[in-house]
Amino acid sequence: MELKEIQERIKADNIDTLRIEYPDLYGICRNKMVPVKHLERLVEEGINFAQAIYAINLANDVAPETGCGYEIEWKDMTIVPDLSTYAVLPHLERTARLIGNAFRGGEPIPVDPRYVLQQVLKKYEDKGLRPVSASELEFFIYNPGENGPGALYNPILSSIYQQNPMLDRMGLMQTLQNHLLNVGIDVLCLNHEFFLSQWEINWMHDHALNTADQTFTFKYLCKEFAAQNNFHLTFMSRPTTDGGGSGYHIHLSLSDQKTRKNLFDQPEGQFGMSDLMRHFLGGQMAHAKGMSALLAPTINSYKRYVPDSFAPYYLAWGLDNRTVYCRVPEERGSATRVENRGPCADANPYLVFAAAFAAGMDGIENEIDPGEHAVGDIYGVEPGIYEYIPFYLNEALTELKADTVLCDALGPELIRAFVALKEDELARFRKHVTDWEFNEYATQL
Repeated sequence: MELKEIQERIKADNIDTLRIEYPDLYGICRNKMVPVKHLERLVEEGINFAQAIYAINLANDVAPETGCGYEIEWKDMTIVPDLSTYAVLPHLERTARLIGNAFRGGEPIPVDPRYVLQQVLKKYEDKGLRPVSASELEFFIYNPGENGPGALYNPILSSIYQQNPMLDRMGLMQTLQNHLLNVGIDVLCLNHEFFLSQWEINWMHDHALNTADQTFTFKYLCKEFAAQNNFHLTFMSRPTTDGGGSGYHIHLSLSDQKTRKNLFDQPEGQFGMSDLMRHFLGGQMAHAKGMSALLAPTINSYKRYVPDSFAPYYLAWGLDNRTVYCRVPEERGSATRVENRGPCADANPYLVFAAAFAAGMDGIENEIDPGEHAVGDIYGVEPGIYEYIPFYLNEALTELKADTVLCDALGPELIRAFVALKEDELARFRKHVTDWEFNEYATQL
């Protein structure tokens, strides 16, 4: 998209403010608001941020050893907007957004999650393959409380697969649906999920970079819209002990760049799958442990991985089986795809897709066989038949550092920064006394 076209759209949309956005390593939307009159300067020069943003933890401190703070003398970086990402933000008055990439000295910054995904996807495009994906995200909504989230927005039992005024008294979902449609996210359906006050929204598949941009937008738009209406919406993986977790299932396929034919579909192949699909799936399984820290990036993420939760527990794949790590839905033809059920809702979509497609590429290039598919509800199998998914963040980080394929694909700079940020999280948690510990030990010991 050219500058002139953007200027014409800005005028037609009556926009006076631009929000220049980019993802940090958590996937949080970092941004600055700029009067629209500075658009030409933004396109030519970009806008500066401190690169240390990639080292900022959720306690608002700088994690050590990321390579993004004192190690580079607290240097600036420049965010250059991608004009193709122009979209009006329907929940903000006369405001449009542009997502950008990070540069310093005219060169891309290799810690930028969006740039890392672009590099992974380029390997597919160089082979004439179009990487396609879809996101399937769950979240919880809470009423406002005195010092944060209060009671559940919807406390009605057995609300799954419903959408009505009894469980959504404020009509939040319909308004949210329309906001998402207006920002270019092609919503397919939304519904209340299994757990109290949990919703899921699905939208159309697209090129993987577009899907990552849409998912990035989806997450902050949902949270900002809820906050504007005095509610709290969270993508935290498992917010409470009694409730369940929120997943981020990703649907992955490859099509021909020119014809857009789905290359995973092969009617004469086993289960209607092409060899390309089997090898891609093999890559998902071979790198499942290494990907875990990127797909489940917080300490809390691993509390989602429990038996009988429809979240992964064992590392297996299956045919339309919701108890496995990778599911192959029954649809074929243009809908033939692999569903990786490992990601948690708190994950960074750019890093999730970068990891999954890097794993798939290794599977293709080395013709990795995924093995036999699992049959039946595997939560109840005898231990030892399948390997477990990593159950702790520290275990997952060890697996990531040992996975040379993923580390090479995502680049040493990003891996260093990500691991340092996560190790800082673990160090802070190790010293924190939880309510569970106090309740368990304080009276009796």
